[in-house]
Amino acid sequence: MLPTDLTVAAVVAKDGRYLIVEERAMGSVVLNQPGGHIESGETPEQAVVREVLEETGCTVVCGDLIGVYLWIQPQTRQQFLRIIYSAEYVSRDESLSLDKSTVAVRWISATDLEHRRRAARTPVVLRAVRDYEAGQRKSHELLSGMLPLQHNVLAVMASADLV
Repeated sequence: MLPTDLTVAAVVAKDGRYLIVEERAMGSVVLNQPGGHIESGETPEQAVVREVLEETGCTVVCGDLIGVYLWIQPQTRQQFLRIIYSAEYVSRDESLSLDKSTVAVRWISATDLEHRRRAARTPVVLRAVRDYEAGQRKSHELLSGMLPLQHNVLAVMASADLV
């Protein structure tokens, strides 16, 4: 069995649009929320803020937990466990060097994202926006007893929504 890939991401909304990264992954350019892996000693909230900055040059304030999502890649059966937070946009520093996988940073409406869903890295991208728009929020306490999350993947997975 392949190890579970544990990541965090942010749904950042501004003026009716969502912060989306066009990135190189699996040999294609795909759409994704900014996010990535939790580094040693980081909380998931700290990882969200750092990853958004590294991938987009945007400073954000981490907000509410939207959800925990499990997606299993159909061909490889690789499991992806993604913890997604809302985040408030503060500013963007155009002078920052972005992650090498970042192709472009875009603000995309939910409708446009729906039309381009086949370009999404995973179905979790659109699901997280839908859940955000529906007002879904979970308690931060959901994950608090599981830190560090990298050592408690099975417990986190038990609280995940299968996408």
